[in-house]
Amino acid sequence: MKLRLPGRRPADPTPDTATVVTAHGATAVGTTGKGRPTPKRAEAQGRRSGPVPPPPTTRKEAFKRQREQQASGRGSAREAAARGDDSALPARDRGPVRRLVRDLVDARRNAGSFFLVVAALVLIGYFIPNPAVQGYTVFVWFAFFLVIIADSFVLGRRIKRVVLERFPNHKESMRSLIWYGVSRATMIRRWRFPKPQVALGAEV
Repeated sequence: MKLRLPGRRPADPTPDTATVVTAHGATAVGTTGKGRPTPKRAEAQGRRSGPVPPPPTTRKEAFKRQREQQASGRGSAREAAARGDDSALPARDRGPVRRLVRDLVDARRNAGSFFLVVAALVLIGYFIPNPAVQGYTVFVWFAFFLVIIADSFVLGRRIKRVVLERFPNHKESMRSLIWYGVSRATMIRRWRFPKPQVALGAEV
C-alpha cells in the first residue's frame, strides 16, 4: 500500500491524453498529438481570413475607408459592364436587342472605325504650308465622309434585317437602334464600351 504525502496530487493516470472543454461546456478527450477537436470549416475559414479590423477612431479614417470601399465597388461594376453583364450596364446598352446590335457592329470592319485616324491626318495636312497638300487633304476628307455615309447605310440595313428576324416583336425604335450601331461603328474597336464580345468576321 502506497502512502500519499500531504500537499501532493496524484499523477495523471493517462499522460497521453488531454481534456478539452468545448464551446457548449462539454469535455472531450483527445490525444496529446492533437490536443483539440477538429474545427469546423466555417471556423477554419474565419481564422484564416485574419482578425476583423478595428473600427475607425477618427472621422478622417472613416471617410478614407468609405472612399476605398466605394472605389472597389465602382471598379467591380465597371469590369462587369465591360464584360457585357446586363445588370451592370447603363440603360442605353441593356437588353438582348442592343447586345445583338453591338455584335453586328463588332463582327465587321467598319469605315467609321478609321474616323479618328483620318481626322488626325487631315488636321496635320491643314498645317502643312503647301497648297497642293492642303487641296489633297480636303479631297481625302470629303471622300472619306462619302465612304462613311455609304458604309453606315449598309450597316443600318443589316441591323434592321437581322433585328426583325431575331426579335420581330421588339418595341424599340428602329431608328434608335440603327443610330446606336452607327455611333458604335465610328469608334476604334479597342475603345468601345462595352467591350466587343465577338471576333472580327464572326457569324452573328
